[in-house]
Amino acid sequence: MSRRKDRRRFGAMRRLDPDYNGFRGFSREPDRSGNAPLEPIACSVCARKRNVPRGVALEKDGNFVCASCTAESAD
Repeated sequence: MSRRKDRRRFGAMRRLDPDYNGFRGFSREPDRSGNAPLEPIACSVCARKRNVPRGVALEKDGNFVCASCTAESAD
C-alpha cells in the first residue's frame, strides 16, 4: 500500500477515535481470550468447511447446516 493511502487510512481512524496511535505490534493487541475457540466442521448440505464455536460443532456433529445454506432454503 502506498504512503498516501496509509496516511488517508490513518486520518480516517483518527477521526473515528482521536486517541488512536496506529498499529503498535501484535504484542500490544487487545486480549482476545473472551472469544470461544473455533473448530472447522463441514456443512452437511454444501460440504464446505466452516469455523464454528466448539460447542456448536460438538452439538451438531454430522447434521450441521451453514448460514448460507439455511438462507437459501428459507427463500
